[in-house]
Amino acid sequence: MMKINIIEANENLGSPVSFEFISNAQELDAVHENYSFDGDIVVKGEFVATGRGYRVSGQISCTKSFVCDRCLEQSSQQQVHDFDEAYQRRGQGYAEDDQDVNYFDGEQVDISPMIRDVLLSDQPLNNICNADCRGLCLKCGANLNHGDCGCDRTVIDPRLAALQQLLIKK
Repeated sequence: MMKINIIEANENLGSPVSFEFISNAQELDAVHENYSFDGDIVVKGEFVATGRGYRVSGQISCTKSFVCDRCLEQSSQQQVHDFDEAYQRRGQGYAEDDQDVNYFDGEQVDISPMIRDVLLSDQPLNNICNADCRGLCLKCGANLNHGDCGCDRTVIDPRLAALQQLLIKK
């Protein structure tokens, strides 16, 4: 659990209080079927009492492992995700219908659910090893990142296939 005690922030209104947590994917329940987070997930940031509420900001550093969707090779990437969230204590006389604010009870703010949400929602839809990944040959299945396989991979639009026959010399 990543809990921040609000007492120190309340004593120094407007001054940031630094924090650092080290966790893993299982503790954060950040497990996904298409990728994994290997090793430590490091969360560093600042917690500030703003008078009306609290502001939590910082960065999440982790290593993501996955199979590339284009070339099917095992790959890993170092990732850094920024976060900046507002928190308010429940029942402080403010309307609790603001969806841009997270609410908490007691003297501690648990940022674990927010960290999990940021980590998972910042992931791209496709797992690609790098932007220049050439993928696999559609004919022989060779990994084109290791070199050209020599196959003719020309794709002809089926609507124009009849015109292609005119180019074939008999």
